[in-house]
Amino acid sequence: MKLARCLSGAAAFALSGVLAAGLSLTSAEPAQADQTALRAADPSVIRVGGTYVSVQSAGGGIVVRQAPSTAALASAPARQVWSDSRGLGEVWAPEIVRDGGRYYIYFSAGRGAGHRMYVISSAAPDHGYTAETRMALPDDKWAIDGTLFTFNGQRWFVWSGWAGDTNVEQNLYIARMSSPTTPTGARYVISQPREPWERVVGNPFINEGPEPIKDPSGQLHIAYSANGSWSDQYCIADLRLKAGGDPTHVWDWYKSNGCLFGSNRATMMPGWDPTLHVNGPGHHSFVLLDGDINTSPPAGPRFPLMFHAVPKGTPYAWENRYWYTGTFCWWGSTTYSRTNVPGANTDTGWSLKFFE
Repeated sequence: MKLARCLSGAAAFALSGVLAAGLSLTSAEPAQADQTALRAADPSVIRVGGTYVSVQSAGGGIVVRQAPSTAALASAPARQVWSDSRGLGEVWAPEIVRDGGRYYIYFSAGRGAGHRMYVISSAAPDHGYTAETRMALPDDKWAIDGTLFTFNGQRWFVWSGWAGDTNVEQNLYIARMSSPTTPTGARYVISQPREPWERVVGNPFINEGPEPIKDPSGQLHIAYSANGSWSDQYCIADLRLKAGGDPTHVWDWYKSNGCLFGSNRATMMPGWDPTLHVNGPGHHSFVLLDGDINTSPPAGPRFPLMFHAVPKGTPYAWENRYWYTGTFCWWGSTTYSRTNVPGANTDTGWSLKFFE
């Protein structure tokens, strides 16, 4: 039975890794989706010791919550850590990470085509943040949903943006970082919304919400959201960097052949089932220790996840999105294939299963 792969990969090693990392587990799928009381979008959650820290745009600024579990975040006090005192505009999708013992929150702010990425930082998760600094991303184009990670000793920044100055499609870009706040070198496109299953809803066509994680073989993945966030076709898909691949080389990335977490069967990757209780799941957060992909879980049981979605039976609209607590696990021996492109056309490795 293929589901056993959630428990494969040297069970003893997996269990010891889980206990050493102190990660929360769940062994049974809930009878219904675990909706929190937070009517909001774009969750970003990390674990620091035994405390879960979330960040959210609210009230024209950014708020942080801390709680002993992901489920308790909704009832935790929201502490405002940054306000848009300079009138930058819409504040979207803040992401929190911890690097070198310091907290960094990356967010997009602006109006229309003016959206750019900004960063604030602090020695504490819920107070003492610096004033915002605009990130000098290469080419200085519209940019949202950025986050920092370290892979093979190199800091990277990945985000969703435009190739030019018009809203045609949102691509995923990656750039090296010389520090948590300073990009260096060029930007490189790693994904464009060109597959039929990620072009069901467009104007523009969308790849956004990139979230990095490292699989049990040490390969880099960037799970992302596809299709318009204003529709129930919104879903989560995966990019897997081939073993030994170059993150800046687009042909070293292999894309899942459909949504891995979505509510419409027609767009799901073969072998993956649509959601039962929510519509349009997307813009998720792997709940990792310190938000560091080098603490990514091994093969084994399920691990914490947060995502936003709209409950089934409710009209799909941005204002009806809630944060949900879910789980994910690694799924082995999964082939991603492509056609009419340079190099090898298939790559087999770890994929992901998501659960409401």
